[in-house]
Amino acid sequence: MSTAELASAYAALILADDGIEITADKLNTLIKAANVPEVEPIWATLFAKALEGKDVKEMLTNVGSGGGAAAAAPAAGGAAAGGAAEAAAPAEEAKEEEKEESDEDMGFGLFD
Repeated sequence: MSTAELASAYAALILADDGIEITADKLNTLIKAANVPEVEPIWATLFAKALEGKDVKEMLTNVGSGGGAAAAAPAAGGAAAGGAAEAAAPAEEAKEEEKEESDEDMGFGLFD
């Protein structure tokens, strides 16, 4: 990760920690106050747009949860959610088989 990316990320974390809206102007102000050399303003704009409307603290607390709402659906939905998941599995297998067949049509394989 470049210095510009790190500076922008840290500035965004500082703003989120203080409960301040993350904007490009505020990110640039923090980066300049920290005397980080040669950070182009585009980085602050990119980070501000990427984090617009998102709760950064929420994102950080859910980093290790893996799956979010999708993982909770079977527990909340009971048998209905479980049945939907079982129905999706054969469809995925059929797609994989079709994909393998299309490779054979090309006239070469992995070990040819």
